[in-house]
This record gives sequence, C-alpha cells and structure tokens, in this order.
Amino acid sequence: HPERKLFNKAEAAAAEELNSYIYPTVNNGVYRCGFARTQEAYVRAHAELFASLDRLEALLAKSGKAFLTGSEFRWIDLRLYMTLVRFDPVYVVYFKTSHKRLADFPHLL
Repeated sequence: HPERKLFNKAEAAAAEELNSYIYPTVNNGVYRCGFARTQEAYVRAHAELFASLDRLEALLAKSGKAFLTGSEFRWIDLRLYMTLVRFDPVYVVYFKTSHKRLADFPHLL
C-alpha cells in the first residue's frame, strides 16, 4: 500500500514522546515481566506495564481518535500493535502479565 505513510513529520514529536515509554514499558515491559530474575524486578516491570497501558487507554479515550497520534495509522501504532496482538494469548499465559486482559482496555482494542 504505497499510499500509506507510516511517518508524518507533523506528528514526529508526539510519536517520539509516546515511544519514550511504549518501548521500555510495553514492548520490552512484557519481556521484563517474563524474564525477571527477582520478584522485585517482576513487580516493577508489571506495574510499569499496566501504568503505561492505562495511560494509553486514557489517551485514546480522551482524544476520541482511533490511533495514537491522530486519525491515521502510523509507525507508533504499529509498534504498539505488535505487542498488543500477542498480549492475551501469549504474554498473559507465559509471562504472567495477567493483571488485566487486553479486553479490559476497550480503546486499545
């Protein structure tokens, strides 16, 4: 789909700000939970993961938009999608990220 533009200069700053917490606490956060070597590391990663999911849920609810930086699908949405699509069937089961299911975040669905 060559008409699809994943990078938009006007939304770059907003996407980078989102990325500053999506990658470390969501994308990598599920792995930090699953491979934590101590209970304290697991608890910290788990808390950060669900705080970020709550933050993203609130952002989408407040904006009323379908995507993180506006009305178009962008790279930051793709980055988040790659984790969310595996969240309930993989990460909840194997990495014990079971505080809430993705279904409990209606705007992230």
